[in-house]
Amino acid sequence: MRDVKQLSVQEKYAPNSICFGCGPANEKGLQIKSFRTDNGLEMIFETRKEHQAFPGIINGGIISTLLDCHGNWAATMALMDENDDEYPPCTVTATFSLKLRRPTPINTKLEISANIVDITKDRANVKMTLVANGKVCATGEGLFVAVKEDHPAYHRWN
Repeated sequence: MRDVKQLSVQEKYAPNSICFGCGPANEKGLQIKSFRTDNGLEMIFETRKEHQAFPGIINGGIISTLLDCHGNWAATMALMDENDDEYPPCTVTATFSLKLRRPTPINTKLEISANIVDITKDRANVKMTLVANGKVCATGEGLFVAVKEDHPAYHRWN
Protein backbone atom coordinates (compact mmCIF):
# COMPACT_ATOMS: atom_id res chain seq x y z
CA MET A 1 0.00 0.00 0.00
CA ARG A 2 1.31 3.45 -0.95
CA ASP A 3 2.26 5.86 1.81
CA VAL A 4 -0.50 8.49 1.74
CA LYS A 5 2.06 11.18 2.56
CA GLN A 6 4.12 10.43 -0.56
CA LEU A 7 3.93 13.20 -3.13
CA SER A 8 3.03 12.37 -6.70
CA VAL A 9 5.59 13.34 -9.33
CA GLN A 10 3.29 16.20 -10.35
CA GLU A 11 3.09 17.56 -6.79
CA LYS A 12 6.85 17.20 -6.30
CA TYR A 13 8.13 18.61 -9.61
CA ALA A 14 5.31 20.84 -10.95
CA PRO A 15 3.13 22.04 -8.06
CA ASN A 16 2.18 25.23 -9.95
CA SER A 17 1.23 23.53 -13.22
CA ILE A 18 -2.14 24.50 -14.66
CA CYS A 19 -2.40 21.59 -17.11
CA PHE A 20 -6.00 20.34 -17.31
CA GLY A 21 -4.92 16.71 -16.99
CA CYS A 22 -2.05 16.76 -14.54
CA GLY A 23 -1.74 20.24 -13.06
CA PRO A 24 -1.99 20.34 -9.28
CA ALA A 25 -2.82 24.06 -9.52
CA ASN A 26 -5.81 23.58 -11.85
CA GLU A 27 -8.78 23.32 -9.49
CA LYS A 28 -11.14 22.36 -12.34
CA GLY A 29 -8.73 19.88 -13.95
CA LEU A 30 -8.31 16.14 -13.48
CA GLN A 31 -5.28 16.59 -11.17
CA ILE A 32 -3.87 13.12 -11.83
CA LYS A 33 -1.31 11.81 -9.40
CA SER A 34 1.38 9.53 -10.81
CA PHE A 35 3.83 7.46 -8.76
CA ARG A 36 7.06 5.71 -9.75
CA THR A 37 7.37 2.01 -10.54
CA ASP A 38 10.37 0.00 -11.74
CA ASN A 39 9.82 0.84 -15.43
CA GLY A 40 7.50 3.84 -15.43
CA LEU A 41 4.58 5.18 -13.44
CA GLU A 42 1.28 4.03 -12.00
CA MET A 43 -1.81 5.90 -10.92
CA ILE A 44 -5.35 5.39 -9.68
CA PHE A 45 -8.05 7.75 -10.92
CA GLU A 46 -11.52 7.96 -9.47
CA THR A 47 -14.12 8.92 -12.02
CA ARG A 48 -16.91 11.41 -11.39
CA LYS A 49 -20.30 11.89 -13.01
CA GLU A 50 -19.06 14.91 -15.00
CA HIS A 51 -16.60 12.62 -16.83
CA GLN A 52 -19.41 10.77 -18.62
CA ALA A 53 -19.94 10.61 -22.38
CA PHE A 54 -23.31 8.94 -21.87
CA PRO A 55 -24.92 7.39 -18.78
CA GLY A 56 -22.47 5.17 -16.94
CA ILE A 57 -19.57 5.44 -19.41
CA ILE A 58 -16.47 7.67 -19.33
CA ASN A 59 -15.84 10.14 -22.15
CA GLY A 60 -13.07 9.11 -24.57
CA GLY A 61 -11.46 12.56 -24.34
CA ILE A 62 -11.07 12.15 -20.58
CA ILE A 63 -9.49 8.73 -21.13
CA SER A 64 -7.15 10.21 -23.74
CA THR A 65 -6.11 13.02 -21.39
CA LEU A 66 -5.43 10.58 -18.55
CA LEU A 67 -3.18 8.40 -20.70
CA ASP A 68 -1.44 11.29 -22.47
CA CYS A 69 -0.54 13.17 -19.27
CA HIS A 70 0.43 10.01 -17.40
CA GLY A 71 2.59 8.84 -20.32
CA ASN A 72 4.22 12.25 -20.59
CA TRP A 73 5.18 12.15 -16.92
CA ALA A 74 6.57 8.62 -17.27
CA ALA A 75 8.76 9.87 -20.10
CA THR A 76 10.01 12.93 -18.24
CA MET A 77 10.89 10.92 -15.14
CA ALA A 78 12.71 8.33 -17.24
CA LEU A 79 14.63 11.08 -19.07
CA MET A 80 15.59 12.65 -15.75
CA ASP A 81 16.95 9.29 -14.60
CA GLU A 82 18.59 8.50 -17.95
CA ASN A 83 20.48 11.82 -17.96
CA ASP A 84 21.19 11.77 -14.22
CA ASP A 85 19.49 15.17 -13.82
CA GLU A 86 18.28 16.63 -10.54
CA TYR A 87 15.01 17.83 -12.07
CA PRO A 88 12.92 16.41 -14.89
CA PRO A 89 13.04 18.06 -18.30
CA CYS A 90 9.89 19.63 -19.67
CA THR A 91 8.48 17.17 -22.21
CA VAL A 92 5.67 17.45 -24.73
CA THR A 93 3.71 14.91 -26.72
CA ALA A 94 5.13 14.37 -30.21
CA THR A 95 2.85 11.47 -31.17
CA PHE A 96 0.03 9.79 -29.31
CA SER A 97 -2.37 7.01 -30.21
CA LEU A 98 -5.26 5.61 -28.23
CA LYS A 99 -7.21 2.38 -28.60
CA LEU A 100 -10.55 2.26 -26.80
CA ARG A 101 -11.01 -1.47 -26.28
CA ARG A 102 -14.28 -1.49 -24.32
CA PRO A 103 -16.53 1.06 -22.58
CA THR A 104 -14.96 2.41 -19.40
CA PRO A 105 -17.48 2.48 -16.56
CA ILE A 106 -18.10 5.35 -14.18
CA ASN A 107 -18.00 4.97 -10.39
CA THR A 108 -14.91 2.79 -10.45
CA LYS A 109 -11.23 3.27 -9.80
CA LEU A 110 -9.20 3.32 -12.98
CA GLU A 111 -5.74 1.74 -12.72
CA ILE A 112 -3.39 3.30 -15.24
CA SER A 113 0.18 2.24 -15.94
CA ALA A 114 2.78 3.85 -18.17
CA ASN A 115 5.91 1.89 -19.09
CA ILE A 116 8.99 2.96 -21.00
CA VAL A 117 9.50 1.08 -24.27
CA ASP A 118 12.72 2.82 -25.32
CA ILE A 119 14.58 5.98 -24.49
CA THR A 120 17.30 8.23 -25.87
CA LYS A 121 18.86 11.41 -24.49
CA ASP A 122 15.85 13.64 -25.24
CA ARG A 123 12.86 11.39 -26.00
CA ALA A 124 11.03 8.34 -24.76
CA ASN A 125 8.47 5.95 -26.19
CA VAL A 126 5.84 4.94 -23.66
CA LYS A 127 2.99 2.40 -23.58
CA MET A 128 -0.02 3.09 -21.38
CA THR A 129 -2.79 0.78 -20.16
CA LEU A 130 -6.08 1.64 -18.43
CA VAL A 131 -7.81 -1.10 -16.43
CA ALA A 132 -11.26 -0.89 -14.79
CA ASN A 133 -12.71 -3.71 -12.71
CA GLY A 134 -9.88 -6.01 -13.82
CA LYS A 135 -10.48 -5.45 -17.56
CA VAL A 136 -8.32 -3.53 -20.02
CA CYS A 137 -10.52 -0.72 -21.33
CA ALA A 138 -7.94 1.37 -23.19
CA THR A 139 -4.33 1.28 -24.33
CA GLY A 140 -2.12 4.00 -25.71
CA GLU A 141 1.33 4.68 -27.07
CA GLY A 142 3.23 7.91 -27.25
CA LEU A 143 6.51 9.56 -28.10
CA PHE A 144 7.36 12.32 -25.66
CA VAL A 145 10.19 14.78 -26.35
CA ALA A 146 12.14 17.11 -24.07
CA VAL A 147 11.83 20.68 -25.30
CA LYS A 148 14.46 23.40 -25.38
CA GLU A 149 14.28 26.83 -23.78
CA ASP A 150 12.84 28.52 -26.89
CA HIS A 151 9.74 26.24 -26.86
CA PRO A 152 6.55 27.83 -25.42
CA ALA A 153 6.04 24.89 -23.02
CA TYR A 154 9.58 25.02 -21.63
CA HIS A 155 8.72 26.82 -18.38
CA ARG A 156 5.21 25.43 -17.92
CA TRP A 157 6.04 23.47 -14.77
CA ASN A 158 7.69 26.37 -12.94
